[in-house]
Amino acid sequence: MRLKLLSLLCRYIEQVDIVLLEDETMRGFVSAAGKFIIESAANAGYGVVMLGEALYWVRAAPKRIKEIAFQMRVCGLQSMPVTLLVGIFVGMVLALQTGLSLKPYGIQHLIATIAGVSMTREMGPLMTAIILAGRVGSSMAAELGTMKVSEEIDALEVMSINPVKLLVMPRLVALIIMLPILTIYANLIGIIGAALIGDIQIGISYNQFFKDCMNSLQLRDLYTGLFKTAVFGLIIATVGCSEGLRTTGGTQGVGESTRRAVVNSLLLILISNYVMTSIIFRLLY
Repeated sequence: MRLKLLSLLCRYIEQVDIVLLEDETMRGFVSAAGKFIIESAANAGYGVVMLGEALYWVRAAPKRIKEIAFQMRVCGLQSMPVTLLVGIFVGMVLALQTGLSLKPYGIQHLIATIAGVSMTREMGPLMTAIILAGRVGSSMAAELGTMKVSEEIDALEVMSINPVKLLVMPRLVALIIMLPILTIYANLIGIIGAALIGDIQIGISYNQFFKDCMNSLQLRDLYTGLFKTAVFGLIIATVGCSEGLRTTGGTQGVGESTRRAVVNSLLLILISNYVMTSIIFRLLY
């Protein structure tokens, strides 16, 4: 009898422990989800306010020409070699894949149209933005994050110097200017790479390729892609600078801010690219 009572008591205790464990797990999950949502909303709000303040201080851009020119060199000129490599290989792969797929049907000449339109509308702006998000956005977050943890930002505020006006605005303006220029450069390089593959492996002459490409391209294909790059530039600069200015925790915090800047920039670029593509096609095509 005693053994039966002890057995029933043990089973009851086990069931109670399982229920309590499940309740604690659920509470932990809900707490973590709520914390993530609140932090994401706070980060987004900080970034939007900082962007508005930076756009307000654009009026002071003529007085900051040296800083803007320096950031343009960092964002643009120093990014040209990697943009060259990525652009030419993207164009080559695009031409090779489409050419080999269309050749059995005898319509491989369409690779000029596909390469030209794809590079100007989507691939050129998107790949250039991804390159600069990894190279420039991370650099912005690391630089400003280092200044934040070393209390240089606090020193500027004590001296009544606005960090957004001094540090964020030149980077924002430089990126908005240089990203469209780099995109045009990537478009040209990508189309040249596609023409090389078209002549060497698909059997389409350079003259025919560029003739078909020019006939298929329209002006709206170019300026819709450039409009996207301006938005991508806003995203990269805003995310990189906001993550840098909110850095805490020393050198480890700088690394975390840099990682968040790259990941968040890439996510926002992809999401905004889909939204803009949907809107542009409804309005213009």
